Amino acid sequence: MAGFLLINPHSGSGGPDADEVAEAARERGIEAHILGPDDDSVALARAASAEALGAAGGDGTLAPVAEVAIERDLPFVCVPFGTRNHFARDLGLDRDDPIAALDAFAGEERRVDAGRVGGRLFLNNVSFGVYASLVHRREAHRRRRDALARLRALLRTLRHPHRLHLRVDGDELVARVVLVANNAYELNLFDLGARESLDEGKLHLYSAQGLLPTSWDERVEETFRIEGPRALRAAVDGEPEELETPLECSVEPGALRVLVPPGG
Repeated sequence: MAGFLLINPHSGSGGPDADEVAEAARERGIEAHILGPDDDSVALARAASAEALGAAGGDGTLAPVAEVAIERDLPFVCVPFGTRNHFARDLGLDRDDPIAALDAFAGEERRVDAGRVGGRLFLNNVSFGVYASLVHRREAHRRRRDALARLRALLRTLRHPHRLHLRVDGDELVARVVLVANNAYELNLFDLGARESLDEGKLHLYSAQGLLPTSWDERVEETFRIEGPRALRAAVDGEPEELETPLECSVEPGALRVLVPPGG
């Protein structure tokens, strides 16, 4: 299958670099493009003459390309090349082997769900509250080239906790952490566990009042309407965003055609 792969050179930690991933892709007959600072991944994906679109990067790199794949009704290939790679993990890919993931261009197709928040596509989740603040602070430190960005952001967030006051489908919700997930997660204290299914066709809204949550309240629906402050800090697939309320969250069952390596 003729494929087109966009590679985020700023993703990844250790392992092959962007040039090595691009070379391995071209050896397989896949057109590879390493994103430059002025490149628009959406425009490039829309203009590509290909039978499949792929993205090599972390979770935040994937969704814009996946959205174009849905728009063009093309299969999508996920190449894990970031630090967490939750979507790749839940697909069953080896997150430490981006080269092996390239075999998906000649692989098997699956249908998985896609989420939307305010019209924007997400593959994993959208979070509000303490975790979203952490992501925003970490990004601010990164812009200042702070090597201890994650730790400093976490410490500042813990020193200045705040509660979210929201309405979800008309019901009041007060919490420190709110997470809207595309399919169900196993939730741990400091990290998200795996999803057993990517085609359940449901959104799961998790909320917790504690600063370090040990228990979660859960709601399961196909849509959620979230009202709150006019501008709400969020993390969309781990990327900092500021979203305007009210927010409509929805799931699109089986919207994304995903290719996985043969036997995967």
